[in-house]
Amino acid sequence: MSDVIRVVLADDHPVVRGGLRALLESLAGYEVVAEAVDGESAVREVQLTKPDVVLMDVKMPGVDGLEATRRIRAAVPGTAVLVLTMFDDDDTVFAAMKAGAQGYLLKGAEQGEIDRAIRAVVAGEAIFGPGVAARVLQHFADPPKVEIDVPFPELTEREREVLDLVAAGHRNAAIAEQLFLAPKTVANHISSIFAKLAVADRSAAIVRARDEGLGRAR
Repeated sequence: MSDVIRVVLADDHPVVRGGLRALLESLAGYEVVAEAVDGESAVREVQLTKPDVVLMDVKMPGVDGLEATRRIRAAVPGTAVLVLTMFDDDDTVFAAMKAGAQGYLLKGAEQGEIDRAIRAVVAGEAIFGPGVAARVLQHFADPPKVEIDVPFPELTEREREVLDLVAAGHRNAAIAEQLFLAPKTVANHISSIFAKLAVADRSAAIVRARDEGLGRAR
C-alpha cells in the first residue's frame, strides 16, 4: 500500500485551489489527483480517482459542499472528507457533521494544522479546528433541545426569515428594511438560500418556499 495520501481539492475559487495545491506539494507524502470547481464535479472526480481525502469547501455553485459530502460518503465510503471553509456558524458545522464530514477547519488554518487534520481524517479520526471544537463540545454539554419540525432545516433561522419574505413577494430593499439588514447582507443570504436549496433563481426559490407554506402570512 502506498504511503502517499491522494487528495482531491474542491473549491470554486482558483486562487484557493492553487494555494492548497502549493501547500500540499511543499509537504512530503501528498499527491493532488484532481480539482473540482463545484459539488457535482467533486463527486465525479472522487468516483473516478478514489482519493484518500477530499478538501471540501461548503459554499459552491450548484451542488454545494454539504450535498457533495453526503453523496461522496454514500458512493465512496473509503474517501474521507475534510471541510475547509470560512463559515463557522453552528448550522453549517453540524450540517457538515451530519453529511458525514470527518473534519472541519476554517480557511486561514496554518500549514501544520491542515497537515495534521488531513492525516487524522485519513486515519479514521474526527478533527475540528480549535474554535470549532470548543463549540462542538459546548453543544453536547448543553441540555438537548426539543426538535421542532421546520421547513428547510438546512437553512439558518435568518435565511428562513429572508426566504419567507421572498416568497411573500418582497424585493431585497424591502426585506432589508423589514429585517434591519444591509441590502448586501440580504443579497448574501439569498445567494446562500439558492445554493442550499439547489435552485437557480428567485422564481424557483419562491415555488419551493410556497410549497412548504412560507410567504402566506405577509
